[in-house]
Amino acid sequence: MTIDLAEFARAKNVKYFMISYTDLFSGQRAKLVPAQAIADMQKDGAGFAGFATWLDLTPAHPDMLAVPDPDSVIQLPWKPEVAWVAANCIMDDKEVDQAPRNTLKRLIAEAASDGMHVKTGVEAEFFLISPDGKTISDEYDTASKPCYDQQAVMRRYDVIAEICDHMLALGWGAYQNDHEDANGQFEMNWAFDDALATADKHSFFKFMVKSIAEKHGLRATFMPKPFQGLTGNGCHAHISVWDKTGKTNVFADNSMELGLSAKGRNFLGGIMKHASALAAITNPTVNSYKRINAPRTISGATWAPNTVTWTGNNRTHMVRVPGPGRFELRLPDGAANPYLLQAVIIAAGLDGVRSKADPGKRYDIDMYQNGHTVKGAPKLPLNLLDALREFDKDKSLKAALGEEFSSAYLKLKHQEWNSYASHFTQWERDHTLDI
Repeated sequence: MTIDLAEFARAKNVKYFMISYTDLFSGQRAKLVPAQAIADMQKDGAGFAGFATWLDLTPAHPDMLAVPDPDSVIQLPWKPEVAWVAANCIMDDKEVDQAPRNTLKRLIAEAASDGMHVKTGVEAEFFLISPDGKTISDEYDTASKPCYDQQAVMRRYDVIAEICDHMLALGWGAYQNDHEDANGQFEMNWAFDDALATADKHSFFKFMVKSIAEKHGLRATFMPKPFQGLTGNGCHAHISVWDKTGKTNVFADNSMELGLSAKGRNFLGGIMKHASALAAITNPTVNSYKRINAPRTISGATWAPNTVTWTGNNRTHMVRVPGPGRFELRLPDGAANPYLLQAVIIAAGLDGVRSKADPGKRYDIDMYQNGHTVKGAPKLPLNLLDALREFDKDKSLKAALGEEFSSAYLKLKHQEWNSYASHFTQWERDHTLDI
């Protein structure tokens, strides 16, 4: 039964709704709608000028309507008079194919038609930093190996506990929080869910973390590599596929290697097959490639992959299988679009299942120490331009994600790269001024 948002407002004393969508560059766009107007908005959507956000539209396009999905509604725990609701983008009575949430929904439906119900979890890492963004927020957080530092996590108890309290109240199944491997860095975990629900929660989580940090006079960033020499922000994704009832994990088979079924291996094979192109979506910014191609950090390891390899329970590879019935993709970073991350995983995995793709040889070595001994495994792209070129060459992945989406994404991302490439830097002056 569809939730009536007007009734939801009356029952929960909600005064305003944030009708929200995420654009191609992960920008969260919203209109603040009074509860008295939400009935019409639920039916017809809130109007946006698509060109004013990062979508491949022009000022001449008609209004883009963001139609709220009432199943996604979340009352803001820190401001209960406001509720957030994810929206699907419509124009001229048709779905906007390039809109990330629409892209994900289309792929979920395609997987369902093949009897596959994709469930995922994400590990969204972030830094708590000064409001000007120049330093971490805790001047005493200086350990060379700060991961799991109990003093450091307790100095930020007020922020972390407030966010966790909210996740618990929302019923997300929050289960652990820790100080991560970089000074000033944290990770908070909640239970896995259907791919669309995970994407909506991931989107809301980023909004919530930033809001609570600001409430405490701080700033939160999910930037992949905000500080040179420190471990970057990953967003590892845990992936499993279930039958159409959602009750039986079809990736689980204890008779198979690492407890991963034949279908699970094929899905993994699709991830491996498309990995270099995948990076354009999972690592979508110029800064992303400072994380996956980084030198050793102060803590001793980057915890990020740079080669297309898979393994068992070993964190030095792009994919690890930590236990039966699932695998962890360690490639994505904090800049990954919550909806496109899920969409590209499903697109690559579906292709793998349909083509019965083999994931290739399993390596159990320490890739950071002995990766040079692996011959023939592809290297991940060195920069965003290389990733975009790999994505553009991968015709089957582009088709799976949709030609309109792929064309729009490549167009806008190439514009972003060109803007970066034309930017003059101090490095150029330091290394070229006296030539």
